[in-house]
Amino acid sequence: MLEKLHVKNFAIIDELTLSFGQGLHVFSGETGAGKSILIEALGFALGARGDSSVVKEGSPFMRVEATFGADTLPEQVKKNYQIKDTFTLSRELDTKGKNKAFVNGRAVKVADLAQIGQFLVDFHGQHEHQSLLHAPVHLQLLDQFAKHDKLVAQTESAWREVQKLQAQLDAARMSAQEKERLLDMAQYQLQEIERVNPTANEDAQLEQTLPKLKHAGKLCELGGESYEKLYAAENSATAQAGRALKALENMAELDENLSALREKLAGALSVLEDVAADLGAYKDGIEVDETTLDKLLERHEKIKRLKAKYGPEIADVLKTAKDLKARIDTLQNSEQREKEIVTALQKAQENLLTLARELHDKRFAAAKKLSALLTEQIRCLGFAQVRFEVSVEMDEQNLTATGADKVEFLFSSNAGQSVRPLKNIASGGEISRVMLGLKTVLASAIPVMVFDEVDAGIGGETGLLVGEKLRACAQGRQVLCVTHLAQVAAQADKNFRVEKTSTKTATRVSITPLSGEALTAEIARMLGGNAGKNSAAVLHARELLARYGR
Repeated sequence: MLEKLHVKNFAIIDELTLSFGQGLHVFSGETGAGKSILIEALGFALGARGDSSVVKEGSPFMRVEATFGADTLPEQVKKNYQIKDTFTLSRELDTKGKNKAFVNGRAVKVADLAQIGQFLVDFHGQHEHQSLLHAPVHLQLLDQFAKHDKLVAQTESAWREVQKLQAQLDAARMSAQEKERLLDMAQYQLQEIERVNPTANEDAQLEQTLPKLKHAGKLCELGGESYEKLYAAENSATAQAGRALKALENMAELDENLSALREKLAGALSVLEDVAADLGAYKDGIEVDETTLDKLLERHEKIKRLKAKYGPEIADVLKTAKDLKARIDTLQNSEQREKEIVTALQKAQENLLTLARELHDKRFAAAKKLSALLTEQIRCLGFAQVRFEVSVEMDEQNLTATGADKVEFLFSSNAGQSVRPLKNIASGGEISRVMLGLKTVLASAIPVMVFDEVDAGIGGETGLLVGEKLRACAQGRQVLCVTHLAQVAAQADKNFRVEKTSTKTATRVSITPLSGEALTAEIARMLGGNAGKNSAAVLHARELLARYGR
C-alpha cells in the first residue's frame, strides 16, 4: 500500500509529507481548495503526463516521492527494478520540461514508473464516470471482467492478417497500366541500390579507413619525425636513455640502493624501444595512394546518398532491396499471386470468424455474470428496483479487431421500466454509483484505489450508502477519496482537510490530518452548518461520527 507521499513545488503546494495506512482515507475542504491536487501529484509520481506549467511559480522544479510496500508486486517486477520490502518512486520535472524518474534512487524512464504503478494504484478520476456513456468502453470493461486477454489478442492479430492480405489482393488486382508503372518504379529503385551493391557495415568500415588515407602524407611525415627522435637519430631518446642506463648501472655497482632505480630505467628504455618499433612499422605501412582514396571517397558518397534515400542505415537500404525484389516478383507474377492471396485470405477470414464466435460465446457468458454481480453491488447504493444488463449482440458481417460484438450497458432504476441504454436515461449521480459498483466488481489485486469525487450528484441517505460501499472497498486494502459529502467523510479511517490560503504575493495549499473536535468541526462544515459547540450541525456531525464508531 501507499505508506508515504512527499510533494514539493507541485502546483500551489510548497512542500508537504503525508503518511497513510490501511482503510479509507478521505480528503475534504471548501470548493476550489485544491483537493484534487494531491491525487494529481500521486498520478505524476506513477508516470502520468506532467506539464512544466504545474511547477510552482518561482520554483526551478517540482518533485513527488511515493513510498509503497511491495507485497502485491509481481516477482519479475521486483527483480527487474531491484525492489525488496519497501520502495520509493520519485519523479522530478523542471520548468524546461525535463523529467527525471527514480526507483529507490536509481534512475529509470518515466514509462518504468507507469509500468510499476499499474500494479499499485487504480485511479477513478473526477470525470471518468462519463466514459460509461460510450459503448466502446463497455466492451473494454466486459473483456476486463472476463479476463480472456489471450483470445482478444488472437482476434486482433487475425484481423490484422485479414487486412494485410486484403491490401495485397487489392494491389494484385490493380489495372495493367498502374501495375506497369509500379513495376518500372520498383525496378528502377532496385537497380539504383544494386549498382552500388553495398554490404552490411560498409559505411562504418569506410569511415574508419578514410581518415588514414586522407592524411597519409602527414601521418607518414609525422611518423618519420617521431621515429627519428625516438630511435634513428644519433641523439635519439633511446640512445640517450641507453647511455643513462649504462651510467646508472656503474653507479649501482658502487651503491646497491640504486638497483631499483636502474630497473625502472631499464623498463622505461624497453618501453621506448617497443614504441619506436611499432611506430616504424606503422609509418612503413602507410601508402599514399590518391587513386584508391578517390575511389573510396566516391563510394562513400554513393552509399551516403543511398542511406539518405532508403535509410537511414545500410541495414534499411538492404531491407528495401529485399522488399523491392518481393514487390517485383508479386507484380510480375500477379495472376498466380492473386490466386494464392485469395486462398490465404479465405483461410484468414475463416480463422477470424472462428475466433470472433468463440469470443462472443465467452463474452455472452461473462455478460450474464457481470449483470448479476453489478446489479447486486449497486442495489445497495439506493437502487431498490434496479435492473442492469450487459447486452452482447454479434454481427458476423462486421468483423473488426475486437471481434463482431456490440456491447452496451442497459439500465433501469424504476419498477415497471424496461432496461434502456445507460447513456439515455441515467443521471450523473446514478452513473457515479454504477461506476463505483463496477470498480468494486472489477477490483483486482491492486492494493490502492483512488476516487476523485465519485459521489458527484448525490447526497442524503444515498451519500451514506456510497460511503458504506467505499468503506467496504477499503477492507483489507487502501482507498483514497476526495469528497464533498459529510456522509462519506464520517466513515473514513483517516481524514484530511485541504485548505487554500492566499496573500498578495502567493497562494498555498495545506493538508492537515483531522481528529477529535477538528474532525467534528469539518463534518459540521460539510453539513452546511456553523461550528458552534452545540449547533445543530455539530450535534449532527457527532451523531454521524458515533454511528461509525468514531
